[in-house]
Amino acid sequence: MEFQVHTDFESFDPIEWNALVEEGISDVPFLRYEYLSSWWHTCGGGEWSQAELALLSAREEGRLVGIAPLFLSVHDGRPVLLLVGSIEISDYLDLIVRPADLSRFLSALLDFLATFRPADWRGLDWYNLPDVSPTLPALKAESAKRGWTCAEDIYHPTPTVVLPGNFEAYLTTVDKKQRHEIRRKVRRAEDSGRGVRWYIVRDEATLDAEIDAFLTLMEMDESKAKFLSDVMRSQMRATIHTSFRHGWLWLAFLEVDGQKAAAALNFDYRNRLWGYNSGVDRRFMDLSPGWVLLAYVLEWAAENGRSEFDFMRGDEEYKYRFGALKRHVMRVQAIKP
Repeated sequence: MEFQVHTDFESFDPIEWNALVEEGISDVPFLRYEYLSSWWHTCGGGEWSQAELALLSAREEGRLVGIAPLFLSVHDGRPVLLLVGSIEISDYLDLIVRPADLSRFLSALLDFLATFRPADWRGLDWYNLPDVSPTLPALKAESAKRGWTCAEDIYHPTPTVVLPGNFEAYLTTVDKKQRHEIRRKVRRAEDSGRGVRWYIVRDEATLDAEIDAFLTLMEMDESKAKFLSDVMRSQMRATIHTSFRHGWLWLAFLEVDGQKAAAALNFDYRNRLWGYNSGVDRRFMDLSPGWVLLAYVLEWAAENGRSEFDFMRGDEEYKYRFGALKRHVMRVQAIKP
């Protein structure tokens, strides 16, 4: 297995990269070439002020076996290799490798890393691995062979709604009181006489204006307003444009009285909706616009054959009231002696 260190994304073939993601252990939008290369352009919307890219690829007889999308930075007081996309705005990360190749790819990767800038890094610190990722036990086993310390912790909950084929079937999986509340709020909005309607953004010609509207709704939440620095706004715009161009943007708005009252930014990828972010205008809270739009989103997903709605990171109580099951992403640290 021959490894190569890449210091830029341009040296990769995006088609080859994405083909491996689609065959890999974690086929998620956050591992696609277009997402990670965009993330790297701003280092996660300014999350990392100092970072050195170290994309590692492995080939056998010209065949791409695996990609370890890494970067070197100081984190928690020591120099470590992190996964590109870490930490805050990429909900799922992992190695890019086929299941059958994982064990030997990871073993060869750690052997290669033993000779890679040995003075500059102390270990691996990988965030946002799905709790079902085979990378977790594989890294633990490889670390033990080398006498490394390996610690695995739950990093964040990622509540997920399983959709059983249609909206009415989904509602039967929700607590009876909550099922009544969902129906009541939707009916109240629809019967309000205030022109309640919702739509999905389809027209690229209007996309920039829709992004402006979405960011305006986001920043009505004080914590999200602080999050939306200039560079983070640039990153959000790039992510939305990237996902639209590649066919997995799912951005929807709820309008009341002709004004945008709520928005849902999702990714429509691999037969699932992935709930990335949202915004609500609190002037319309009497109609519960966030809940109403979420009900429409779940109805659309169920009726259009999507198998799950993934709320992604965050354990807000309302997610479980909509019937989400508990799942998690993990942080794993493998530290050299």
